[in-house]
Amino acid sequence: MTKPMPDNSRHREVVDAWAARLPPDLPPEQVIDAFEDAFNRLWQRARKTLGDITLIAISDRVLSTASRQFSVLDAISTRDGGLDLDKLRERASEADGAELLLATKFVLTEFLTVLGKLVADILTPALHAELANAADVEAAADKDLQS
Repeated sequence: MTKPMPDNSRHREVVDAWAARLPPDLPPEQVIDAFEDAFNRLWQRARKTLGDITLIAISDRVLSTASRQFSVLDAISTRDGGLDLDKLRERASEADGAELLLATKFVLTEFLTVLGKLVADILTPALHAELANAADVEAAADKDLQS
């Protein structure tokens, strides 16, 4: 008996749980930092199986789709080893933190969805665990700052 494949809504739930663990009303710079950490964790885990070239192609596709909905994402490009967020950081002061968080959630969800479809969700449990770990790191860092 085969397990049913997670659909986009399961990826969305995991990404929403990651975002819910972030402190509310994060400034754009910190949203970018949290996104970078989360995306890098996913990239590094998927890289073991797929390699940089495949992940660059997937990321380019995801960013193309995402930037049609969120123009702020035009400032992101891909490179070996992940995303290049330098231009986005330069424009961070012009961005709304809540909108930026929504955009980054879209990117993470799409990235997980495309990866899941590509490899028949074989990596999905490991990728979801990586995102949960990213959320734990962010929550722990916030807790340390508050104490």
